[in-house]
Amino acid sequence: MATLHARYNYGLSTSLSPLCATRQFSCILSSLFAGSSAAPLRNNFTAKRCSSQKQNRVISCSSQPEDKTEDNAEVPTSEGTETRGFQIDFGVIAGLGIVGFSETVYLTYMKLFGGPVSCPIGAGNCEDVLNSDYSFVFGVPLSAVGMLAYGSVAILGVLGASGNSFRIANVDMVRWLLLGTTSVMASASVYFMYILSTKLEGESCVYCVTSAVLSTSLLLLTLRKFGFQEIKQVAGLQLAAAVAVFLTLSSSYAGITPAATRSDEIDLPPVEPQITTSSSPMTISLAKHLQSIGAKMYGAFWCSHCYEQKQMFGREAMKYIDYVECYPDGYRRGIKMAEACESAKVDGFPTWIIKGEVLSGEQEYSEIARASGFESPKTNK
Repeated sequence: MATLHARYNYGLSTSLSPLCATRQFSCILSSLFAGSSAAPLRNNFTAKRCSSQKQNRVISCSSQPEDKTEDNAEVPTSEGTETRGFQIDFGVIAGLGIVGFSETVYLTYMKLFGGPVSCPIGAGNCEDVLNSDYSFVFGVPLSAVGMLAYGSVAILGVLGASGNSFRIANVDMVRWLLLGTTSVMASASVYFMYILSTKLEGESCVYCVTSAVLSTSLLLLTLRKFGFQEIKQVAGLQLAAAVAVFLTLSSSYAGITPAATRSDEIDLPPVEPQITTSSSPMTISLAKHLQSIGAKMYGAFWCSHCYEQKQMFGREAMKYIDYVECYPDGYRRGIKMAEACESAKVDGFPTWIIKGEVLSGEQEYSEIARASGFESPKTNK
């Protein structure tokens, strides 16, 4: 009993909670009867409550702070690796978005400001496709719409790749915005590949195919950031978005009638329309002045604006104009502009070169007179 009393006092001498004191006292009792075969129940109770080696979770009854050991150290998780993977994916998305943005900026610039598009594969067909009726959506150049879409994807990719600079909620928002944008882009690409293979059969367009590959790749990279359950939840919305894209584009092109779009189907003989107007004294004087200073007018027999320019001068005055026909052998596949037009870098018709100044398009009488330095006391033609 003295031993029991001593051990009992030892157990109570530490500042323990009542529950821990009770359990420690039970452990002391069980140790006293450990050698007795008459206490199997107590031993069983002791094994369940007092053994720190057989329990997955250790209950500490010490009043001192528990020392941290290697067993209690925080176990590294794969969160950091997963975050880096997300950042890498976002970086690739941003890079592809920049590639698509650069392509569409180039095409939009050439569409708005004119000039031949550089087509590395299928040169003639590529430009035919890019200048077809399907290159506009409700009057807006399709490349401009693509420029906006790719620019948005590039910005979202950069935001996502910034990693810890943004909260988790913001990164999650970036994911969903990317999913919506790339789903619409991929759906539009499918539609335009259908147009290219059916309505523009036989044509090749490296820019169109490149854009389709970029859009599909962006969607697949974005889907990597979603779990299967998340994709299932939004599958209906993605399908609805695809249907909406198809219906919108179909309504935009509903008024297009089938027409020969391939340049190899065009064969125009070099027949110039007759000038039906008579020249006034003023236009004749201007024409003679243009001849004296070496001004030139470059045009094509099939160009309606060139014909209107000739009509403005009239039959008599046009005899003095130094007119250069850029397609003297007709217009068909494989025919190039005349060497004189190539040397002058003519990229549209009509083109005037007056005293080194280039005037593109049909010009008014007053503009030609100004550029040539023609002076006359009269203001009417």
